[in-house]
Amino acid sequence: MPYQAFSKGDRLGKVADWNGNAYQDRRFMNKYNSQYGSGQQYAYYHDEDENSFQLVDNSKVQKPAYQRNRFRFNQMRQRQMQQRQQRENNQNSNQPLTKLEKKKERERQRLQRNMQKQYGQSKFRWRERQIQNQQKRRDASVQISEDWKVLEEMDFTRLSKLKLEVAEPVDVHKCGELLSYDKTYDRITVKSEKPLKRFNKEAHKVTTSDDPIIRQLAKKQAPKQCTVHATDSILATLMCCTRSQYSWDIIAQRIGKNKLIFDKRDKSNFDLLTVSETANEPPQDEGMNSPMNLAMEATFVNMNFSQQVLKQGDAHRMENKNPFLAADASASNIASVGYRYRKWNLGNSIELVARTEHDAVMTGANGETQYINVKALNEWDHRCCNGVEWRRKLDSQRGSVLATELKNNSCKLAKWTMCALLAGSEYMKMGYVSRYNIQDSAKHVIIGTQQFIPKEFANQINLSVPNSWGILRCIIDTCLKQDPGKYLILKDPNKPVVRLYKLPSGTFSDDEDDSSEEEESDEEEDEEEDEK
Repeated sequence: MPYQAFSKGDRLGKVADWNGNAYQDRRFMNKYNSQYGSGQQYAYYHDEDENSFQLVDNSKVQKPAYQRNRFRFNQMRQRQMQQRQQRENNQNSNQPLTKLEKKKERERQRLQRNMQKQYGQSKFRWRERQIQNQQKRRDASVQISEDWKVLEEMDFTRLSKLKLEVAEPVDVHKCGELLSYDKTYDRITVKSEKPLKRFNKEAHKVTTSDDPIIRQLAKKQAPKQCTVHATDSILATLMCCTRSQYSWDIIAQRIGKNKLIFDKRDKSNFDLLTVSETANEPPQDEGMNSPMNLAMEATFVNMNFSQQVLKQGDAHRMENKNPFLAADASASNIASVGYRYRKWNLGNSIELVARTEHDAVMTGANGETQYINVKALNEWDHRCCNGVEWRRKLDSQRGSVLATELKNNSCKLAKWTMCALLAGSEYMKMGYVSRYNIQDSAKHVIIGTQQFIPKEFANQINLSVPNSWGILRCIIDTCLKQDPGKYLILKDPNKPVVRLYKLPSGTFSDDEDDSSEEEESDEEEDEEEDEK
């Protein structure tokens, strides 16, 4: 214990004045000094090593983004839950509210009304809508039975890596009548819109096995040649399957040793056009804007637009008559359409014979006849699916409108482009049709048109033609490996997968009758060849 000498006569100037330097004024320089001096008993001497000495970091730790204001947010959330629970308890107990509670309730309702006017009711239910979209699962296009056996499962990742180069096709048959395109519709703008008219003309959507021309061509098949028969819409669905989101199904019939027919199922929605299929939030509402009602509206718009833009007069007649026209039917009641039956060589003794379609003809710069396809895009509600208002953007920013449609309807545009490439059309005429009123799905107006070259448009939408042929060849090879019978190609409604099912005998009896007739005719032909 250190001890410093002191005198009872010393004055105390400051508590614990170890150095005696508390007062620097000269007048009090010696007033508080001790007669024994300051002494060195309480002096500090440092003898330890400072290598282990470290400074303490007193800076504030930066929290990550998800932890900032967490306590404040939770506190506000708990307060809102307590207020909501208190209101529910008051309503259940029927207790009268105090003046303060009534004032708070009126203020809360007033703020809610203002927020609804400014941001809309949907902003308050975004979380609820997001949960519903996640929970709602799409249904398959056909009900799968338990006795259907899965033979093959092809995922889109594997299909998107396939490639096949195919030579130019050969025309084997042409038939039908085509009207000329009216070029005055190329000058339509938003300000000079035209109402969409209704046409009560018949459009034949005949499946492959019911086509009389394909049956005649099948009889001329070489004995050792594998032949695949289909229509352009069926081929486009298979070749662009990696872009599809909705479920679809196609029947594959293996007949004899070397014949394969792709058919669409009776009473199916195969010919309906999808709407906003590939959008981030596809339509799932009920009522007028349900997926089924929108598909019927798009099909109705596309059919009427393709007939309205044509000149009603002399038709361009192809080499043969329309094979689906009845003997007592009038050609004026039939929609303008030209059929071109074409044959492709897929390699390994596999030939593809398909029926393709043209919608109209157009006279070129040198007076030559050009075949074109006419399609229509329809606007149903620009507030949904991150859409763009066509009436404001179509004339000034047409590229923005087209980019939005390429995002929301990627599969439909790819199938249209593939149908034009398969048919050998020189041009594609695309129409922009909008509702006259958003709340009315029966009245429409034409507000613009646009022309594309199929090959250039395919590159623009990133549609790889070799990859499409590779996908088709993979599906054909998978079907040809199976035994004779009936099979179903089904797109899974919720997964990017295409499955091949083996159907029992008697499934889809309407199609079964057609296949049995084909089998009998093939057996008779084989017997005649053996006798020769």
